[in-house]
Amino acid sequence: MTIKIKNTSTNPLPEYQTAGAAGMDVRANLDEDLHIAPGTTDVVPTGLFLEIPEGYEAQLRPRSGLALNYGITLPNAPATIDSDYRGELKVILHNFSQLPFIVKHGDRIAQMVIAKHERAEWQLTDSLSDSDRNEGGFGHTGRN
Repeated sequence: MTIKIKNTSTNPLPEYQTAGAAGMDVRANLDEDLHIAPGTTDVVPTGLFLEIPEGYEAQLRPRSGLALNYGITLPNAPATIDSDYRGELKVILHNFSQLPFIVKHGDRIAQMVIAKHERAEWQLTDSLSDSDRNEGGFGHTGRN
């Protein structure tokens, strides 16, 4: 599959880092460093604009190293970029740590996964079939 992309940044295009990688790294496009204070959220531009084919979406996900080492994550993960969106791809980052976090131009800030999806049609009904689980939820099968 081919996706049209416009890159207004000086960063390389998103790319897979290994042969088995599902996500491509997305980089920050900044004129100056962005300081994210502890407990706050900010939006980071990428300079990327996508034309995703209908029936697909781009999902933005946190980078595990940023989450583990710095407490930086995407509060809306996975973020969905719809096929009809043509604006700049921006990443919402939240700092869960006790320390300020600095984002620099070119930093890898998220991973992008391209995923196929289906569109559902609702069938209104008064009853649903039984299952082994039925209404059990929120940990009803135990901790392990």
